[in-house]
Amino acid sequence: MTPSFASQAACGTTPPQDAAPAGQAPAGIPYPKAIKSFVRRAGRTTAAQAKAFADQGPRFLLPYSAAPLDAATAFGREAPLILEIGFGMGEATAHIARVRPGDNFLCCEVHEPGVGALLKRIGEHGIENIRILQHDAVEVLDHMLPPGSLDGVHIFFPDPWHKKKHNKRRLIQPPLVAKLAARLKPGGYLHCATDWQPYAEQMLEVLGGEPLLANTADGYAPQPAYRPLTKFENRGLRLGHGVWDLVFMRRDLEDSIPPPEPTAR
Repeated sequence: MTPSFASQAACGTTPPQDAAPAGQAPAGIPYPKAIKSFVRRAGRTTAAQAKAFADQGPRFLLPYSAAPLDAATAFGREAPLILEIGFGMGEATAHIARVRPGDNFLCCEVHEPGVGALLKRIGEHGIENIRILQHDAVEVLDHMLPPGSLDGVHIFFPDPWHKKKHNKRRLIQPPLVAKLAARLKPGGYLHCATDWQPYAEQMLEVLGGEPLLANTADGYAPQPAYRPLTKFENRGLRLGHGVWDLVFMRRDLEDSIPPPEPTAR
């Protein structure tokens, strides 16, 4: 059920001839990151996905740039902006964009077959309100999305990194959540979902510890109507697996500032 997030960091690229040795930042990359929003995994792009890159890519793929995104220009309209980090093969993303036509969806994924699959869905269903950045979402957050620029964030079924020694690689960690919270407008929301209970518990702890966010539920949230059950999720439910949704809202600035300590008289 967990989607994979991997491949080249830009559409159709190959490693440069002057690639840096392992463990060093590549030449020309001024902002090397210790935390990534993805891991590199193998995958093969199908002929249909390759055709979707050619047919839909010029319109729906955005280039990464270390400069603030002009969302109105990128989408051709003003509308609430929702960031999705890691969309796998794009099944849920395409569904949500279709049932919420009044929102703009900026979707980050580096797994090339997944990007091709979503482009294919865009063409098949005539979806207009998706744009794709085939780049590390951490760098997109740092350099393309200023504070207060987002109305929502979706992170569905990120890699749970089951082994305890690998838990530190999980995407939902305090530093990333702080970045996301800062980029949400007051009243904006962060929606996470996972099918791995230990990860759900960590998400609840991390999100609950972010002072800019408030839980919209008493613990886990009911599944919002816009998020569909994917075929992988349905299969997991048939096998008795659970699914946990968490929806937190960005507080008003005044609400996130603790009151001053009373002074002694």
